[in-house]
Amino acid sequence: MALRWYTVVVDSLDAQAQARWWAEVLDWQLIHDTPEECVVIPKHVDEHPPPDLESWLRAGQGLVFVAVPEKKTVKNRLHIDLAPHTSQDRDAEIQRLLDMGATTADVGQGDDVSWTVLRDPEGNEFCVLSSRDL
Repeated sequence: MALRWYTVVVDSLDAQAQARWWAEVLDWQLIHDTPEECVVIPKHVDEHPPPDLESWLRAGQGLVFVAVPEKKTVKNRLHIDLAPHTSQDRDAEIQRLLDMGATTADVGQGDDVSWTVLRDPEGNEFCVLSSRDL
């Protein structure tokens, strides 16, 4: 038997704004868009993947943003790690995120780490790792 990691669900005050923000960050496509729930997936992933198990298991994960009434109040227990390719300018990518509304975050990571912690527009922490080719 096989299970597929299908999505990560993110509680949001404004699910539509969060979904659009993350779709732009990741260059993904928005495939479901209502005030209550929005779904973004990689552009190379078909919204309706083939029905065979092998292809279905290889399909990429999505992000689902659901509207909730409460604000985020504590540090995330789960977060997204983003990584630029070695051919990309990591500092320019971080600046792009900051220009889009991300903010820097101190979660106790210290000055000697190889990643940068940021927050999305609703305060959810995520990291930009060092450049890599895998």
